[in-house]
Amino acid sequence: MNEIAVIGAGAWGTALAMQAAAAGREVLLWARDPGRAAAMQRERAAPRLPGIRLADSIRVVSDLPAAGVTLLVVPLQHMRDVASRLPGDGPIAVCAKGVEIGSHFLPLEVLAQVQPGRAACVLSGPNFAHEVAAGLPAASVVAGREEVRAAVIAALGGGSFRLYGNDDPIGAQIGGAAKNVVAIAAGVVVGAGLGENARAALVTRGLAEIARLAVALGGKAETVSGLSGLGDLLLTCTGTSSRNFSLGRELGQGRTLADILVSRSSVTEGVHTAPALVARAHLAGVAMPIAEAVAAVMEGVLSVRGAIEALMRRPLRDE
Repeated sequence: MNEIAVIGAGAWGTALAMQAAAAGREVLLWARDPGRAAAMQRERAAPRLPGIRLADSIRVVSDLPAAGVTLLVVPLQHMRDVASRLPGDGPIAVCAKGVEIGSHFLPLEVLAQVQPGRAACVLSGPNFAHEVAAGLPAASVVAGREEVRAAVIAALGGGSFRLYGNDDPIGAQIGGAAKNVVAIAAGVVVGAGLGENARAALVTRGLAEIARLAVALGGKAETVSGLSGLGDLLLTCTGTSSRNFSLGRELGQGRTLADILVSRSSVTEGVHTAPALVARAHLAGVAMPIAEAVAAVMEGVLSVRGAIEALMRRPLRDE
């Protein structure tokens, strides 16, 4: 199992390819565009990670490869199409975060539809791609059946990238999806100048929302307190490199969502996840007022100021 396929040559996919190479693996890094794949292979450069030189053991390809272990690192809203065309039968680690629009499925649920019976797990945690690519210390969670997660940890972990096993893929997926939505709200708080008290309160209540949904869907509350929940939430709600936090901050400063998105070349996952997450929570009978407020802003139903006022006017209750 010395060869790993990494499907997706964006920042996170490239960072994981670099980590796999550092762990001594031969890596096949798939880029959707043949021209981009050829340029990356020739120039040994990653467009999404300036200053990072691709390791010699990474081969960039434009045909979907098969390998002993596959890391699926494409945005969730495009994952169904790519995953349906994956060759091979080895285990897959899904590294996408979010809830699919329309189906309201989590990543592993999407994969189970298009690759039925194939062994899979989810990799999730508090990781900025540029830091992992640079070899800075980081940790993450691989959640799934023991034999599957063990295979992924053995293939990818080591050195400065510490991987923990977890038997709760539902909790890990909910944490990874919902933290992006809460991060947009945290950015709004900062951008609107509402203060650090407000951000701390919002992040804490956001964590409670995440735990409620995870448990309702069959996950564990303790998973939400770990790396794939609290850890990821803290990073995304405070790190200046977070796309979701920075989008929320710009919203809080008065920019429109359309203007923010047109100026970006990378995906801000929370924008698409917010309404799908709220829909999934409604199906489960779970109230998520922060996520609902973010979704209402994304859909143009509420202004930023109106969303803040609606949250502050909620009925009083015990924590």
